[in-house]
Amino acid sequence: MFHSFFPSPKKFFLSWIAWSALAIYVWYSYGIGWGAALGFTPNEDPIIGLGHFVTPQFQWFYIYSFICWLLPALVWRKISDHPWFWWSVGGSALIIFKTYFTVQVSVAINNWRRPFFDCVQKALGSDSPGLQCTGTGVDGAIVAGDIYSLIGTFAEIAFVFVFVFVVSRFFISHYIFRWRTAMTDYYTSKWEYVRGIEGASQRVQEDTMRFAGIVEGLGVAVIDSIMTLFAFLPVLFGLSVYVSELPIVGEVAHALFWAALFWSLFGTVLLAIAGIKLPGLEFHNQRVEASYRKELVYGEDNPTRAEAMTLNELFGDVRKNYFRLYGHYMYFNVFRSMYLQADNIFAYIILIPTIVAGAITFGLLQQILTAFSQVSSSFQYLVNSWTTIVELLSIHKRLKGFEVQIAENEALEK
Repeated sequence: MFHSFFPSPKKFFLSWIAWSALAIYVWYSYGIGWGAALGFTPNEDPIIGLGHFVTPQFQWFYIYSFICWLLPALVWRKISDHPWFWWSVGGSALIIFKTYFTVQVSVAINNWRRPFFDCVQKALGSDSPGLQCTGTGVDGAIVAGDIYSLIGTFAEIAFVFVFVFVVSRFFISHYIFRWRTAMTDYYTSKWEYVRGIEGASQRVQEDTMRFAGIVEGLGVAVIDSIMTLFAFLPVLFGLSVYVSELPIVGEVAHALFWAALFWSLFGTVLLAIAGIKLPGLEFHNQRVEASYRKELVYGEDNPTRAEAMTLNELFGDVRKNYFRLYGHYMYFNVFRSMYLQADNIFAYIILIPTIVAGAITFGLLQQILTAFSQVSSSFQYLVNSWTTIVELLSIHKRLKGFEVQIAENEALEK
């Protein structure tokens, strides 16, 4: 699965994880300061609009990111002459950078929310202290042009998102198909050892296709979650100065961050416990389906196979496993649905003391809700993706078992 596409997968991934952790540490500890010394001075206030993506700090980040990718890539290229090197190494780096850039689009939109909704609040007749909005009308009053201008700014950011999304989806689709091609080439090159394995054709055709498709969704989602945390955790920390009190708990430093962490971990643990049996049942489900399908295929050419009694027995196993699966999914979906519905109002609940005290404006409220949602949803990756993860684990088990059988057959041949 991985060896066919990546050079020395275990060493490769471990080295990249370690290098990435070091690069992130250096960036937050020294990198920003180095950039300032080189003339890439960070902006003190958020930039509203497309200027967010070309600030000096961003320009330095682009340079730093490229250097951090290029150095280990050159080392691995010297170590390995893997045929899929540039697709696996270069393509993965491009996907990670694209994901970070997309997250920054969300940050740019979140920066836009405060002035826009503050202007809406001011236009509706409220002039609360702290409004980040200055109208162009008489005595700073809001006129229609102010709102239209801010909507135009949103459209500019949105068009960037659409362009990046379309181009990246096109590239990722090709990236994943290359991965499937690499797996298919590997398995078909071993066909003399594969042909005798039960369900070999399904593993090579169907499971490689499903593995590639699920990895496309889950892989991009997990990278997006990590990048969202890097982008929005500082935002949430900054916004926490406006929220110092939580219901029942009282005053807490960095209240928004700790509330998001607690709520996300609670949901993750809850659903992991509720769905702990699902991967095994999904794996077994494929086995009984394969046995039933195999007997039907034999029955097409052999009149002594696929007799009614045998088929009824095999289909009985299929029915039994599906009914067990339905039962376990039922209580899993109960917990998942209840948690996700509660998640819709959790942020409002923790903000009640702050809202009642009038400590924030409407625009600031929108910023807090968006940042909290981004951080909590990133921590809730397992909650949102659990059913898909279960399917991927099942496919991984089948392909892993398939590869073990290939290795055993190779050993016997030798």
